[in-house]
Amino acid sequence: MSQSYDRGHIEDFSRWTEFSAGMWAWVLHKFSGWVLIGYLFTHIAVLSTATVDGATYTNTLQGLESLVIVRFLEVGLLAVAVFHILNGLRLLFVDLGLGLDSQDRSFYASLVLTAAIVIASVPTFLAGVF
Repeated sequence: MSQSYDRGHIEDFSRWTEFSAGMWAWVLHKFSGWVLIGYLFTHIAVLSTATVDGATYTNTLQGLESLVIVRFLEVGLLAVAVFHILNGLRLLFVDLGLGLDSQDRSFYASLVLTAAIVIASVPTFLAGVF
């Protein structure tokens, strides 16, 4: 006999309050993975300009680096990459059976460590902008 669960209406977003730390870790890990895949294709597109002419590649990079929004996007990319790496390591330990009883704390620790690394790196990325 199968059980049926009433999950409410599709547009009922109140169920997001039921998300535990594990669910948020899963959602953020998937989101960060998709962002990194998107960046990979963008990166390949920019690198493809190097095959045309070295000057075109240099001009493309200089043009992108001169935009303030690109500097902020680089900070965001760092945040996404660091979180994805730290959460991936957390998942590796969980898969190995280590830290099963402290998954919530390790997720919060990965968030705090990500924030610390990103905040410490902001002056490097935004040097010369302001």
